[in-house]
Amino acid sequence: VDVTAVSRFTFVDLAGSERMKKTGAEGERAKEGIKINEGLLALGNVINALADEDRLARGEKIHVPYRQSKLTRLLQDALGGNSQTLFMACVSPSDTNASETLSTLQYAHRARNIKNAPTRNVDASSAEMQRLRTLTNLLKFELIKEKFDGGSTLEATDSEVERKDSGMIAQDIGVVSKELLQREDVVAYINQIDE
Repeated sequence: VDVTAVSRFTFVDLAGSERMKKTGAEGERAKEGIKINEGLLALGNVINALADEDRLARGEKIHVPYRQSKLTRLLQDALGGNSQTLFMACVSPSDTNASETLSTLQYAHRARNIKNAPTRNVDASSAEMQRLRTLTNLLKFELIKEKFDGGSTLEATDSEVERKDSGMIAQDIGVVSKELLQREDVVAYINQIDE
């Protein structure tokens, strides 16, 4: 059984906050701007909850409001979850955008304080099946060695013999020579026990 690793890649391009006076948006564009601002506010609340250094230092349990918007639900794994996250902030050098630039940098600084714990998710049953198959193959080779080769292992070098005598090396468990595995009687035996 092969262990399959499945991952998800989420790429989110966050729009800047929409200032109605500055953009002059009306009608549908104004409603879209309001929705963008609501999503960014919810994301800001999640980032503030996760990056609150005072609460984290005291070890308090923090409620993280992931359910406030679709955006925060989508980014739940990326924000304080089981994933690797890259956060890029784009700022403008223009004087007219100084307040937005400062706000973006503060936002990014708070996001930088979020601690994720990425781990490899492996299904326990498939990992156990893999372990049992490996153990079965090892035992099969040990049986072949005992039955057809008299229990001897591959020829050991003089240094290996010295290490074995001094108790520094374990016996080669599950190691069978290629010549032994290619013998007709061994091949027939393997086919018989694999059925």
